[in-house]
Amino acid sequence: MSKVDAELETLCRTLASQAKAASRALALADSETKNAWLTGAAEALEARRAELLEANARDVEAAPGLGLNAAAIDRLTLNDKRIADMAKSLLEIAALPDPVGETISTNRRPNGLEVAQVRVPLGVIFMIYESRPNVTVDAGAICVKSGNAVILRGGKEALHSNQALHRILADELKRRGLPEHGVQLVPTTDRAAVGQLLALPELIDLAIPRGGEGLIRRVVAEAKMPVMKHYQGICSVYVDKAADPEMATRIILNAKTQRPGVCNAAETLLVHREIAKTWLPKAAEALRSAGVELRGDESARSLAPGMNPAAPEDWNTEFLDKILAVKVVDAIDDAVEHIAQHGSAHTDTIVTGDPSAAEKFVAEVDSSAVAVNASTRFNDGGELGMGAEIGISTDKYHARGPCGLRELTSTKWIIRGEGQIRE
Repeated sequence: MSKVDAELETLCRTLASQAKAASRALALADSETKNAWLTGAAEALEARRAELLEANARDVEAAPGLGLNAAAIDRLTLNDKRIADMAKSLLEIAALPDPVGETISTNRRPNGLEVAQVRVPLGVIFMIYESRPNVTVDAGAICVKSGNAVILRGGKEALHSNQALHRILADELKRRGLPEHGVQLVPTTDRAAVGQLLALPELIDLAIPRGGEGLIRRVVAEAKMPVMKHYQGICSVYVDKAADPEMATRIILNAKTQRPGVCNAAETLLVHREIAKTWLPKAAEALRSAGVELRGDESARSLAPGMNPAAPEDWNTEFLDKILAVKVVDAIDDAVEHIAQHGSAHTDTIVTGDPSAAEKFVAEVDSSAVAVNASTRFNDGGELGMGAEIGISTDKYHARGPCGLRELTSTKWIIRGEGQIRE
């Protein structure tokens, strides 16, 4: 092993060991102290706005040279509103019930034993993410509130932004008497550090990758501990024959164009043939006016000329850009089947005025979130009342959908007796 490799291994083991020690203290921290930290951090974000914007400007300036496209630069950019939103998110998390110590169930056994199942923190979380500085704040906040320590590893494109945000979180931890290593930022951009940390299951309890599919697959392949993840966000909007046309247009425009570079943006539009003839040409024009490139099947292109032909791989692609694949289907069953074959179990929406069609779609589409007459963009922890999220999971075990405070806890069985022994 070279000197550089040995130094990196030592650095990563030190980070993980410090986090493990901090996690034991955080597991015992009371709600009042954790909430005071969240409130103080929110105030500090606003007070140190100029520091954050200056650091972020350095990252944004360097972004084109790192190969970031417009959507990625948008995810990277901080402004007054996004800083205010981060502060608001911290306050919302502070207002949420603390899951640690929550009693899930109790039971008195025939032999007199009192049995309870309670929530406890997972321990140490390793968070790997790209481009989005707000994840630094969200992840730190959710982990500490749920009694966990977190090691943050952001992408090199957001290094200065993440360092500035981490300084604020760390300063407030010290100020509130919480362990200073409760939130740590990996201080190197060396990608080998990720592999080193993923090889420490005795110190790190859960890895959460948040970024492109390549990053997530690498983490899953190398991690020695459980991984909470989704690979892609291939989200569909199905416009049923009973859809309100204006509503359908508003929803697909929002789902595709509000923030096209995020995982809950729509990538596929499915349209029932009975409504396609009248609705699709107008919807296509609205989407094109918003800068969206449309890639349609033969039926869609015949009804709305000007679409590019959809290639087979387009149905399986998370574009993360203003590109939308469009398909005309003969029935709701065809829409459900298309989603089953090509979707990513992330978020799918039906637009319809028919309650029976809505219930069929909800029952048969097996995704982490299924919406009726609402944008796919609502599959988000903040929008669903969780305050914020650390990621969206498409797994079925241990957590699914937006992962917030409760999803970062495990359970402990507590057995209280009066000398009972097992016969």
